[in-house]
Amino acid sequence: MTARRTIWEFRTSAGHTAGTDLIGFHVEATDGAIGKVDKLSEEVDEQYLVVDTGPWILGRRVLLPAGTVTRIEIGEQKVYVDRSRAEIRDSPDLDAGGPDQEADTCGRFGPYWDPYYGGRIL
Repeated sequence: MTARRTIWEFRTSAGHTAGTDLIGFHVEATDGAIGKVDKLSEEVDEQYLVVDTGPWILGRRVLLPAGTVTRIEIGEQKVYVDRSRAEIRDSPDLDAGGPDQEADTCGRFGPYWDPYYGGRIL
C-alpha cells in the first residue's frame, strides 16, 4: 500500500530539491501564467508557495500548497501547478497576516486550503 502524503508536501515527481531558491520563478497554471513565487516554505508538513499574481487579479497574493506543484523547470525558471487560473483566482484569500508571519501555517490555513485544493493526495 502506498503511503499517503498531505497537500502540504511536495510530490516526489515534481522534481523539487530542498534548498532550491524558487523565489521569482514564474508560476504556470494548467491554462496559463498566474504570477511569480513571492515566498517559499520548506518546513516539514508546511510546504507551500506564496504567489504574487501581479495585475492579473489585482495584485493579490495566493497561497498554493506544495502538493499542487506538478513540476519545476529550473532552466525555464517556472513552477507548474495542477490547478486552473479560475481555481486559483477563486481560492481562499490570503490575508495580510499570512503564513510568512505565522508559525503554524498548516494548523491555521489547513481547514481552508485542504478541502479547496483536494486535501490529501497520493
